[in-house]
Amino acid sequence: MKSKPIFLVDAGTGNIRSVAKALTSLGAQVRLVTSPQELEAGRVVLPGVGAFGQFVTGLSSRGLAEPLRACVARGDPLLGICVGMQAFFESSEEFGGFDGLGLLPGCVVRFIETPQGKVPHTGWNQLWPQNGGGALLKNLSAGAYAYFNHSYYCQAELRDTSAQTDYIQDFASMVQHGNLYGVQFHPEKSQRVGLKILTNFLELG
Repeated sequence: MKSKPIFLVDAGTGNIRSVAKALTSLGAQVRLVTSPQELEAGRVVLPGVGAFGQFVTGLSSRGLAEPLRACVARGDPLLGICVGMQAFFESSEEFGGFDGLGLLPGCVVRFIETPQGKVPHTGWNQLWPQNGGGALLKNLSAGAYAYFNHSYYCQAELRDTSAQTDYIQDFASMVQHGNLYGVQFHPEKSQRVGLKILTNFLELG
């Protein structure tokens, strides 16, 4: 499975080199996607950094929003990373509100800072499986650590949540719905755990 191309979508809003390097280290053939014509059938990775609005605007301006919806509809595995996962949802309240891709129900909202929890949520935190944990947590122990850096989180449906993380409150740190997969953390920065999650995605049947 690893020999098949992995289509890495570039919204033009951030450096995706570290994700490409991690995938390549696992034996993946990475193809960078910057236009609709380059997004073929196969496994797709949608990494995102920075502001939600800038990210989804970048996807739309490059004509990639509809092809991404189409790849989900035809059953291609799609992995969203950080803001890429957030873009799956209907909307975000960031900077006054923006529409997402509408692939999953729910909204992206900001953490409410407390004396015990500063915003952004930055650093290592644990993944607690939900609904059996889903395919990406295969052969990983409950409570495995991943690296986070975000101020907003996804209010996902419980049925779509494959892992939760406790920071200020419990939030969806991983989602899975059919062929749609999302991680709020950065697997490319999460060492052994992150590489295993990416390997599990590459090995999906």
